Amino acid sequence: MKLKNFLIVVKDIGRAKQFYHDLFGLEKITDNDGNMILTEGLVLQEERYWKEFLGKEIVPQNNACELYFEEADIDGFIEKLEMYYPDVKYVNRLMTHSWGQKVIRFYDLDGNLIEVGTPV
Repeated sequence: MKLKNFLIVVKDIGRAKQFYHDLFGLEKITDNDGNMILTEGLVLQEERYWKEFLGKEIVPQNNACELYFEEADIDGFIEKLEMYYPDVKYVNRLMTHSWGQKVIRFYDLDGNLIEVGTPV
């Protein structure tokens, strides 16, 4: 068995696609009317479909999982983040863990938690 994708719920799939392209360079592979697969295995699912599947409300910023990216030029990434998305909501600004890794955590436009850290 092989893990193929990781799905996150978004309100506006076009806006979410732009966000992940702007910050992480992810490109669209397939677009199936409310379900879009991006490079690196990230799937965007429109909230309205997810609500239908589950029959429950979506809980943004639930902090139950995070998307983790590594970036050697963390300062350059932060500049890009602040230029493109100055109103992003931070969990923590740039910090350094005891083992030396620098990380930043923030929410995407739909409350999905993201961590970007320097390679370990």
